[in-house]
Amino acid sequence: MQTVYNAIKAGYRLFDGAADYGNEKECGEGIHRAISEGLVKREDIFITSKIWNTFHKRENVRIFAKYQLTLWGIDHFDLLLVHFPCSLEHVPIKDAFPPGWFGLDGKCHPVRGVPFSETWGAMEELVDAGLAKNIGVSNVAGALLNDIISYAKYEPQVLQVEIHPYLTQESLIELCKHYDIAITAYCSFGPASWAELNMHGHVASLFEHGTIQEIAKETSKTEAQVLLRWALQQGLAVIPKSSNAERLTQNFQVSSFELSAEQMKKISALNINYRMNDPQGIHPALGIFA
Repeated sequence: MQTVYNAIKAGYRLFDGAADYGNEKECGEGIHRAISEGLVKREDIFITSKIWNTFHKRENVRIFAKYQLTLWGIDHFDLLLVHFPCSLEHVPIKDAFPPGWFGLDGKCHPVRGVPFSETWGAMEELVDAGLAKNIGVSNVAGALLNDIISYAKYEPQVLQVEIHPYLTQESLIELCKHYDIAITAYCSFGPASWAELNMHGHVASLFEHGTIQEIAKETSKTEAQVLLRWALQQGLAVIPKSSNAERLTQNFQVSSFELSAEQMKKISALNINYRMNDPQGIHPALGIFA
């Protein structure tokens, strides 16, 4: 709660959540504290959440979304995403929450018979019911994005996806620009974004990379600010995370400078197509990027 409250005091207005993160109730409490103290109004805050993989069936999508709304203490999401384009065996909220990749037996159970079109149709129903103002997708590759566009009543407004200098995804960015789909880049700091989950792999930290350090010195900014600015100058939204009040403020101060074309080129040249968030490592059937 305190981290969200501090973020609002620092100027943040967009909060990206998910049931999988296990902290939506606390995030909502931080927002309501700020509202009660007159720091912001509800309409000043943009709240994003995500539908988890075990609730992809049409009848389960609304149940899950409404439960998440109660956790946040709000009546609608400003943006609701499908967290991953893969369906897992349903586990009721009463049996396991927050949800995860594994069933009650400790095993991962991908399921067939739940096409993404069914899940997307249920998402569209949430818009019609006023439970979500905008809907979108996360961790979706180009082929599926094209397929969704072909049948959608409401096209995805946002794609949230892993983008950083080790995974620049230029072709996906170009595709989204063609469809006028906004991109939210997560994992902006590369390996550092996954260190606490021990999912950072064996690549060098971007904070310690010579190229990033050189540009940080040239611009008199932190390495984190350089990485965020690199994404912003491509027209991407970013969602940096920190529980440190000083870094929260620093990460917010990335609009007062620009990287040169040469600096942007140097950072993009670090690309090695290295993806850290790939669920196929959990189960072969979850090869959404295969």
